[in-house]
Amino acid sequence: MPGGYELKIFCGTAHRSLGERIADVLGIPLGEVKISRFSDGEIGVQFEENIRGRDVFLVQPTCPPAENLLELLIMVDAAKRASAARITAVIPYYGYARQDRKDGPRVAITSRLVADLLQAAGIHRILTMDLHAPQIQGFFNIPFDHLMASRLFIDLFTMHPVENLTIVAPDVGSTKLARFYANFLKTDFVIVDKFRTGPNKAVALNLIGDVRGKNCLIVDDIVDTAGTLAATISMLKDRGCLDIYGAITHPVLSGAAVDRIEASEITRLWVCDTLPTPREHQFKKILKLSTAKLFAGAIRRIHEEESISHLFLDSHDNRELMVDQEQLSSMAGFISPD
Repeated sequence: MPGGYELKIFCGTAHRSLGERIADVLGIPLGEVKISRFSDGEIGVQFEENIRGRDVFLVQPTCPPAENLLELLIMVDAAKRASAARITAVIPYYGYARQDRKDGPRVAITSRLVADLLQAAGIHRILTMDLHAPQIQGFFNIPFDHLMASRLFIDLFTMHPVENLTIVAPDVGSTKLARFYANFLKTDFVIVDKFRTGPNKAVALNLIGDVRGKNCLIVDDIVDTAGTLAATISMLKDRGCLDIYGAITHPVLSGAAVDRIEASEITRLWVCDTLPTPREHQFKKILKLSTAKLFAGAIRRIHEEESISHLFLDSHDNRELMVDQEQLSSMAGFISPD
């Protein structure tokens, strides 16, 4: 940042383990901030170190409960009143992104409301990963940096290729992402035609393309109830595919999602650690890739006013791999939640 302002990184309570990993990659200590709850449930925030004139990064996904968003807003306000030079909200998972338009009468565009709240609180910049709808960036009048988890998954499948692979878009909205994977991995892609019968309810209808005798990789940004994923897996098996893999960024995993995935015929589902995962779940088919290195690289480049696009260069010869061998060592084994 111009003027040589010191970089400070703080983390809310929503996903502290990710904040700690990002700070560790950056080689700096995680900043001290006291986040407390009063007896009536109100949130209190106090930075316990000087941040006047500092370049401050606040790590907090805005996943449910809604208190996570409120906590981030209060952290921003506290940093602003403590005279931070610049405040960047690092939001690994941007909650409410699916409510980005009026798809029915008398409904809210909640993703726009969240954008307005963040800007009103005093944020100078946003850093997030794999928005459900990239056009949400247009809701903001401040700099917005959008990271892509495909950077991690492509490293993974380049280092450990799957033979005879076909990319699968589980709905029309994922077509662009599937085409990107297919172009990069030099393979074909197919599209699942589906329609929704209600919130969190989906019915797969048809498959555009051929998967018989092929291994399939399903790519998407969010796995929530896993209804779409389970329907897609079932359809692919009915159409004669072999092994099925998944690469999905945000593991919301609500309701019976984990049970659906574990009971399905998917071989392995890779997700990112943009969200915390419940300790009561014991995942056997779901493996997590760390986003810490990618976020740390972006934070360092923002602080030093360098281009973030360098992190996504097409040539593997000219870029540092974001997937560590330590992560890959557990690819075929059991991984426990955070």
